[in-house]
Amino acid sequence: MRFDLADMQLFVHIVETGSITAGAERAHIALASASARVKGMEEVLGMPLLVRGRRGVHPTPVGQSLVHHARLVLQQMERMRGELTEYTQGMKGHIRLLANTAAISEFLPQALAAFMNRHPNVDIDLEERLSYDIVRAVAEGLADVGIVTDSVDLSGLETFAFRVDRLIVVTAANGAEPEQEVGFSKLLDSDFIGLAGDSALQRYLSLHAARAGKQLKVRVRLRSFDAICRMVESGVGISVIPEAAARRCQQTMGIRCMRLSDPWALRNLTICTRRFDELPSYTRKLIEEIRA
Repeated sequence: MRFDLADMQLFVHIVETGSITAGAERAHIALASASARVKGMEEVLGMPLLVRGRRGVHPTPVGQSLVHHARLVLQQMERMRGELTEYTQGMKGHIRLLANTAAISEFLPQALAAFMNRHPNVDIDLEERLSYDIVRAVAEGLADVGIVTDSVDLSGLETFAFRVDRLIVVTAANGAEPEQEVGFSKLLDSDFIGLAGDSALQRYLSLHAARAGKQLKVRVRLRSFDAICRMVESGVGISVIPEAAARRCQQTMGIRCMRLSDPWALRNLTICTRRFDELPSYTRKLIEEIRA
């Protein structure tokens, strides 16, 4: 049984995208060639690797086993290439990093900028996800490193402390003097200013609103914490954002801050990975530097 690296990488792309066409595009090969490669692998094994349907494809049990081992082989090859390249060209590589909203907006920009300035040949794919999605992606080898809240199950992964992230309420400074601390459920009749798109933080807040039996009344969705605080300052509504962002905006804007009494509002951000000592040296270096 022989599968070359191109076969394995193509199959991983197909499974991750759920489409032979999209997998071929990601692998930069023609669709006909991709289909022929998959058919050849199936013929070698004597059983199907994919279940094909009108909405795409998904792996059979043997296909799931293949993609699992293919990811391990490809990760090991990436590690080998990275370490050997260091001898001739310096540190060089590619890191897939997933993080939640607070980490991406407040804590990572400066840390990643410093790392990438020191290591110009290391590229980073950074994507925002919910913490439980990140854990699953790291466990399945879809990401190299994740930054999540400690509220999710991290068993089976290696973890490192990153930052403390407290969610707080911001209101207009020209309103009545707010309480020093308030429960989230008491705010749910208010108009909220939220984050645009499929924000991990916005989904997190909506989840806790639903657990309280209500739905967030979001009047407007914006793309940054600075824009949210500007809107709050104008008196349109209130918002719940990371304390680091709120305190930064409070220096230049007319907003007030108060803490949430809910335990879930205080979150420890944690770095997670499958096996630290199996990561390429540049990925280990990233983890060491952003922890600092």
